[in-house]
Amino acid sequence: MSEISQQHISITKAETSKINEVNFDALVFGKNYTDHMFECDYVDGAWRNPSVKPFGPLSLSPATKVFHYGQAVFEGMKAYVDENGKTFLFRPEENFNRINRSSKRMAIPEFPREYFFEALHALLHLDKAWIKPGVGNSLYIRPFAMATEAGVSASPSNQYKFMIIMSPAQAYYTGKVKVVFAESFSRAADGGVGYVKAAGNYGAQFYPTNLAKEQGFQQVVWTDANEHKYLEEAGTMNVFFRVNDTLLTAPTNDRILDGVTRKSVIALAEKAGVDVQVRRISVEEIVTAAKKGSLKEIFGAGTAAVISPVSAFSYQKKEYPLPEIADGYAARFKKELMDIQQNRAEDPFGWRYALD
Repeated sequence: MSEISQQHISITKAETSKINEVNFDALVFGKNYTDHMFECDYVDGAWRNPSVKPFGPLSLSPATKVFHYGQAVFEGMKAYVDENGKTFLFRPEENFNRINRSSKRMAIPEFPREYFFEALHALLHLDKAWIKPGVGNSLYIRPFAMATEAGVSASPSNQYKFMIIMSPAQAYYTGKVKVVFAESFSRAADGGVGYVKAAGNYGAQFYPTNLAKEQGFQQVVWTDANEHKYLEEAGTMNVFFRVNDTLLTAPTNDRILDGVTRKSVIALAEKAGVDVQVRRISVEEIVTAAKKGSLKEIFGAGTAAVISPVSAFSYQKKEYPLPEIADGYAARFKKELMDIQQNRAEDPFGWRYALD
């Protein structure tokens, strides 16, 4: 499966590398980019001219439809290198399938599998030096697609661009995060696009998240749009709740993203014999558990964040601190997940994808 040639892709190498300009001991997430990027255009009814080229700016008309109607989707992936210098991706088929689900919902043509994987192989071969070994180090990979036809008529674009850029990464959040349970704002509604990684989903979250940050919280845990009674997901993560020894998480639907890390945590927990319940979780249930002392942990799960423990949540202006648990589920499953990703442990699920 990993024996992929770059037979379809033209490659232009960067003349010089920027890697020596980067302080890998003090990375800011998403601020530095590798030397190369992938670009492919949809014109005349087909994806054409896939190419890897030096990272650089694009030239787009001010009338480009993505600026006016938001036809844009993206993915988040990571590459890792082990102590022997071997490079791995983590469940890339999930990301490929999901970006095409996202594209279909946003009326963007689906992208060919062979181009997607050839692009990943070519980019990671050229920019392998940007993937640093060691716990917590990775190369964040951002595939995305956007409408590129110039025109302000309210209709789907006839032209699109699919790209992949990459950025060296360490931990997205350092330490634990504090969250607010949403009481009025909504992330997504029934029948909408909450289940896909559409760019507008994230743009619409920024204002209520900024309000939460003004109160000392890092994330909003969104509730259902109809009644604001049921907990769904956070701005950049799916969310898990541990009540006594039971692990709870909301089911995926057309409002909740089918997270790759979420599915992986569920599989790890079930393998460990943990009682995992995928069901609707009411705000009242979690508040009551916090008051009784049976709420042991809340943690988020996502590609960028991996697993982020929550130290406290707020609801109706009352803050509920979580207990300190040194050997909790969050720490346990984060270690197990990262050990698989970075080839420090056996992979009984077949999640690791070797590139060399």
